[in-house]
Amino acid sequence: MRKVGLILLSAVLLFGSPDVYAKRGKSKKSKKTEVSKDSSVKKESSKYKRTFKTKACETAKGNFLTLHWTKGKIYFEMPVKYLGREVLIASTISGASDTDLGMIGYKPKPPMHVKFVKMDSLICMSKVNVAPRYDEGDAAMKKAIGISTLDPILNTMPVFCYTPDSSAVVFDMTTLFTGSNDQLSPMSNGGGVVSVSGTFNSKASTVTGIKAFEDNASIKSYMSYSVSTKLMGLYTLSQNVPVTFQVTRTILLLPEQKMRPRVSDSRIGIFNTNRLNFDKNEDFIKTYSMIHRWNLQPKDTAAYLRGELVEPVKPIVFYLDDAFPAAWAKGARMGILRWNKAFEKIGFKNVIQILDFPKDDPNFDPDNLKYSCIRYVPARVMNAMGPSWVDPSTGEIINASVLVYHDVVKLLNQWRFVQTAQVDERARSKKMDEDMITESIAYILAHEVGHCLGFMHNMAASAAFPVDSLRSASFTQKYGTTPSIMDYARFNYVAQPGDKGVKLTPPDLGVYDYYLVEYAYKPIFEAKDEMEEIPYLEAMIDAKAGDPLYRYGRQQVSGRYDPSAVEEDLGDDAIKASDYGVKNLKYILAHMNEWITDEMDPDGSYREMTYENLAKQYDRYFRHVMLNIGGIYLTDLKAGTPGERVRAVEKSKQKAALKWVINELKNCDWLDNEEVTKNFGLRVGLAPIMRYYTGLELFNSYSNVIFSSHIAGKEGYSPKEYFDDLYSLVWESAIKKNHVPESDRMLQRLFLERAVYVAGKATKPLQKMGLTDENSIAAAYAPSVDEIVSMGLDESGVVERYKDVLRELEMKEGSGVVARKMAQDEIGYGYGWQYRVNLRSIDNSKDLLFGQLLRVQSLLKSRMGAVDTDTKAHFKAMLYLIDEALDARSK
Repeated sequence: MRKVGLILLSAVLLFGSPDVYAKRGKSKKSKKTEVSKDSSVKKESSKYKRTFKTKACETAKGNFLTLHWTKGKIYFEMPVKYLGREVLIASTISGASDTDLGMIGYKPKPPMHVKFVKMDSLICMSKVNVAPRYDEGDAAMKKAIGISTLDPILNTMPVFCYTPDSSAVVFDMTTLFTGSNDQLSPMSNGGGVVSVSGTFNSKASTVTGIKAFEDNASIKSYMSYSVSTKLMGLYTLSQNVPVTFQVTRTILLLPEQKMRPRVSDSRIGIFNTNRLNFDKNEDFIKTYSMIHRWNLQPKDTAAYLRGELVEPVKPIVFYLDDAFPAAWAKGARMGILRWNKAFEKIGFKNVIQILDFPKDDPNFDPDNLKYSCIRYVPARVMNAMGPSWVDPSTGEIINASVLVYHDVVKLLNQWRFVQTAQVDERARSKKMDEDMITESIAYILAHEVGHCLGFMHNMAASAAFPVDSLRSASFTQKYGTTPSIMDYARFNYVAQPGDKGVKLTPPDLGVYDYYLVEYAYKPIFEAKDEMEEIPYLEAMIDAKAGDPLYRYGRQQVSGRYDPSAVEEDLGDDAIKASDYGVKNLKYILAHMNEWITDEMDPDGSYREMTYENLAKQYDRYFRHVMLNIGGIYLTDLKAGTPGERVRAVEKSKQKAALKWVINELKNCDWLDNEEVTKNFGLRVGLAPIMRYYTGLELFNSYSNVIFSSHIAGKEGYSPKEYFDDLYSLVWESAIKKNHVPESDRMLQRLFLERAVYVAGKATKPLQKMGLTDENSIAAAYAPSVDEIVSMGLDESGVVERYKDVLRELEMKEGSGVVARKMAQDEIGYGYGWQYRVNLRSIDNSKDLLFGQLLRVQSLLKSRMGAVDTDTKAHFKAMLYLIDEALDARSK
């Protein structure tokens, strides 16, 4: 027992006095730690002061981020409390030596969505990986999602030092802001038909300034490159050209309190970002999308719920560039503020506000991501654009700016002349008056700010109005030309001379535009999250289903199926609208020299430009009608609501469209008005050019008819019936007359060239033209170079600039090659673009065209003795082409 007691006593002495032992140990350790910590603090403080408290260092102090610029290096000083917070980093072009490669105010790349995290002695810059939506109460799912959606580390920087009070960490970010980082480069890769490559020249690049603010900081620098550009990857446009950009990089802290997302619906056109959803009630992972919108919340919720108009907590503020001419600035204000009417309908007032560029605020910078601006860009681009940048985790719009290029007024000038000069005397001039400029700029800015609010194009809107209503003063004064300004429905080309009081412009806002604002921005207080909002949102759209005023039509770029959802059209009947339009063009052309005199235009250059735009307008009418041949109406639907998701254009309308196009092609010589064109210099007449290129496209439309017939079934316009009609229309003069006019001959040659390849082996000239069955069916519904230009599908203007070169390429590679290249580089947003369908499995065109070839051969032989000498030579040339093809087939 005593022995046991001694053992226990020893144990107590050794282990049973933990407090005493701990106190002794703690005292020694504490003293060491305190000495070490004190030494470390002094060392850090000394390093901080030695580096940043010198005359050689420039410092910009902010709440979120302090920047230090010393000896060519950029240091971030970030408070520890902001480590782990989400940040956007973006580049804006503030100046450029070549505006073809960089536009002032443009953000060439989406912002980097990152956060800075400390790991041991390193600061990691990681890309934020937006996690799927899931039940956060499910611990197992939370763990699985967490390890499956790690934030990828983009870069690591050693901790340089801490601030003297240890509240902020300092690290070197020089490489990101002075090197050639692709995500922050001002150099666009081009995309579409032009590819751009550039080699960064570090010796000709330098940081020029730093700023820091409450929740963001910015770094300005000159960045220089040696740039080369190629067209379609084949033709060199420029090589090793020196280019310098002035660039503003913004580092913006995102709100810690996230906006509630709002789920999109494919039946309404709003930009969106996709996200995954792990739903316990489903056996698969679902994809949904969040719309892009500003975070608008009522300042006084109680007053809002009582039905009073209230201001938002945070209004949408646009800063207006002081470089705008006065008439432009006035129009810009008018157009932008129109959207406030729609916000008032949902209970908000003063949502959108416009401020002039501040004169005496040193903190203001229009290129800072913090400010949304309306910018004037002095460049020869006939366009305006309204890009926006969002928080990818919620869809909240953080920044949205409008870039208005100088030559947009040139575009407006031409639109107003060729679309409205028949009724509007103000348009009959070389220069628009200030009222017309203001009115037109207002429309442009209203449309672009619609994009800034998150709204996509709705190309189906204008098809809701009956064509003859567009000649009614009472109707157009109330509704304008379209139910939505987000369509490409321009000015009233339907109105005829003598129509009094008809409105020639789109409405301030259409009924669909009010509908967009309601869907995107009306608060739904009854729902606790975005998923609970869905029934309310669906009910809103269900109530409008089947009403053409609220139908959404996707923009069609590489696959153009739906003739009711196209650009630059008006009304519900393309043939009737185009008949009115052609009458007006003939009237305008006949009076062009009267309205634009030699005194006004001594060298004729303005009339030549206007004449070419008149021809382009005529070309649009061809395309509006031609899209009905093999056309398919497309409407996004929800089960149980009115309408058809897919419906072929009626047979009677397709037959009428085919007849209209061929009749116009045969009779378009009015376009070559010698009184107008005699002083234009050496050129080919536009009538044969129109006939040739439009004819080529028309004879490609059989592939569209194959698909449309497949969709429609027995009631559809069959390919056989289509070819019978085509034969009767194209060869009518050869069947009935002893003389075939040149206009008909061209169409007959084009028809035969399209049919010849089915003989089994295309002749070499036809192979070079891309006339193979593989190319023709692949080109179904794809726009040609001419259609891309006429319908404004390439907003950069590059396709129009190099139209002749691209036409030749298209002849070699096949129709649609340029459109497919554009589509490869166009990411789009969510459900925004109409995709193309592969038709090879139902393509029987080889048999059908072979039958046409033999039919034409028989006709030409039977009529050879009944025609005049010129026509006989034409027939012989056609027969030679047929015989050569048949010979090639037999070998």
